[in-house]
Amino acid sequence: MKQVKLGLALCGSYCTYDKVLAEAEKLSEEYEVTALMSETACSTDSRFGTAQGFIERLEGMTGKAIIRTITGAERVGPERLFDVLVIAPCTGNTLAKLANGVTDTAVTMAAKSHLRNGKPVVIALSTNDALSGSAMNIAELLNRKNYYFVPFGQDDPAGKPTSLQADFSKIADAVEAALQGQQIQPILK
Repeated sequence: MKQVKLGLALCGSYCTYDKVLAEAEKLSEEYEVTALMSETACSTDSRFGTAQGFIERLEGMTGKAIIRTITGAERVGPERLFDVLVIAPCTGNTLAKLANGVTDTAVTMAAKSHLRNGKPVVIALSTNDALSGSAMNIAELLNRKNYYFVPFGQDDPAGKPTSLQADFSKIADAVEAALQGQQIQPILK
């Protein structure tokens, strides 16, 4: 039986879903994974796939229904559903909400509820404004207890000079470090 319970929360940044889901498959071999999606992620079809298609992949992989509402996510803390929560991809919008205590999606509620137990939240960032508008939110969360980042770097310096994206292949390593109370290094790839 798998000992560590991992919550995997998906926000927008649909262009990264294939990378995130490939890592989720690997994580599900080692951890008991439960997936969450923001309400927008659960209802938005994009050129990268349909919301229903991603939901079906996640539910098939985990064998569990997706947590997709604020009320569903509210039970994360009281019921101690996870040992670690991974937000991948974490958009600039969600990053700002986490940094400023805004709880208006299933993902932000899950983080708030999970943090009340002093458990780690791992952020796998993907945002076009990371080196501009979101920079202060990254700095804020880097300095907060129980927040850890998957290593990240510029994904297209010429075309999107302020964009950063996590190295999604490092999620498992970041999770292991976070479970030990450590930030994986180097954080900048």
